[in-house]
Amino acid sequence: MILPDRHWDEAGKDWRAAEELGFDSAWTYDHMSWGPLEDSPWFSPYPVLAAAANSTHRIQLGTLVTSPNFRHPVTTVKDAITVDDISQGRFVLGIGAGSTTAGDDRVVDPTRLSLRDRTARFAEFVELTDLMLREPLVTYEGRFFSAFESRNVASSRRRPSLPVAVAATGPRGLELAARHGSAWVTFGAALHSRKCTPEETLHMVRSQLDGLTKACDQIGRDPAELGKTFVVTDLPQESRSPSAFLEYARSYAAIGITDLVIHWPRPSGMYQADPRMAHLIAEKALPEIQEM
Repeated sequence: MILPDRHWDEAGKDWRAAEELGFDSAWTYDHMSWGPLEDSPWFSPYPVLAAAANSTHRIQLGTLVTSPNFRHPVTTVKDAITVDDISQGRFVLGIGAGSTTAGDDRVVDPTRLSLRDRTARFAEFVELTDLMLREPLVTYEGRFFSAFESRNVASSRRRPSLPVAVAATGPRGLELAARHGSAWVTFGAALHSRKCTPEETLHMVRSQLDGLTKACDQIGRDPAELGKTFVVTDLPQESRSPSAFLEYARSYAAIGITDLVIHWPRPSGMYQADPRMAHLIAEKALPEIQEM
């Protein structure tokens, strides 16, 4: 996870390094601004990912996650298809319900939605996005989002559509992931402000995986068809050596997680870490992790 908080002449080096070091994928957040860094530069993910696509050749790229707080499915799909084209089919569209703690949840509409309404809006966003990725011409009327003759004719490089990764923890979101996703994403605790022990987080993710399996069973889908991604927002200090991180990865592979996303080390503030950390993990742990 590479934050979009630096000018490209500096940030581009990290996207290229992620590929050169052998990581499978590189991601970024989608916010208008972000609470901990609200007074710092913060760039839009889709142009950043387009630049990353043009600077790399192999690594998968994506949003974790696109936010309905300020985006519309019609323009999101057009942006996603464009980045997918530039990357020659390496883009994954991650979608979430929209953060209420990042500081930008009411940036285009000051109305504070209830949990029920946020969940309903999320469902519409996922359903309409999936429909537009699969059909060349879409008209849709929803409570939160509408589309009239939205066209995406023969745009995507992939059929039936480019991959969609759905971030969810609750029953309705897990059902959306089971029905519409090619992958499921979790950040662990539903409330990012909640501090959990490593054991609590592992137990929480295991419980969410059980919920995903149940949701797949209810619609007759094999859970093995979905990738299962855990975004590590609070890597324990004791897991920050390559050998310890290897054990950390094993614990999540054992419960069924297929992909771990860690934050690219920053020199200060949020996700501050030894700048050599990504290089050390890539050299000493990554080959074994990729075999799990």
